Amino acid sequence: MSALPPAVVFDLDGTLVDSLPDILGSLTHAFATRGLPAPPAQELRGTIGLPLDDIFGMFADAQEVPALTLAYRAHYPLTFTTHSRPFPGVVGVLRELRRRGYRLAVATTKRTEMAERFVAAMGLADVLDHVQGTDDFPHKPAPDVVLHALAALGARGTWMVGDTVHDVGAGKAAGLATFALTWGTHDAERLRAARPDRLCDTIEPLLDAVAQDVRTESTR
Repeated sequence: MSALPPAVVFDLDGTLVDSLPDILGSLTHAFATRGLPAPPAQELRGTIGLPLDDIFGMFADAQEVPALTLAYRAHYPLTFTTHSRPFPGVVGVLRELRRRGYRLAVATTKRTEMAERFVAAMGLADVLDHVQGTDDFPHKPAPDVVLHALAALGARGTWMVGDTVHDVGAGKAAGLATFALTWGTHDAERLRAARPDRLCDTIEPLLDAVAQDVRTESTR
């Protein structure tokens, strides 16, 4: 068995924090600053988890994308705590995982500086060991942000927890088991098609999944 401590890696938006209304609000605001009609909320929702340039590029001409991205980044830090709150049970599960000896990291498409601010504002800084944003390297479903998080922890990855198919893909690519939550961005049908190891409506079953993983390792 590896001498490295075990770790669980989490996506942030839609996984640990119910942040969809604030994200959608800032996306809509960005379109308004350019005099462009905002796409329907359901269409925007399906894109969350991708980089901003990719999201705006789906709905606007390429020459508009830089200004739209700047408008979002100016607005979001002013409103990102308006509606966003940790999902029920999240803090308790994180504390229990740490009690069991797991290192815990966030791996998000947000930039690291914004992700750290957001985690602190949501009261999660003291139950996480590292916050890793996507800074100048490939975004999920590439495994880079997950691998950066594990390297920062100096730990052995066990599970990747997320709410999008991009999280599932990144976890698989990094060699982790994957736990998908239906309470965030992508619905159960879309997540099921990505074949996560576990698909759940709440986060508490993660504790059983982790315990089963430990029991499996102890028999090897």
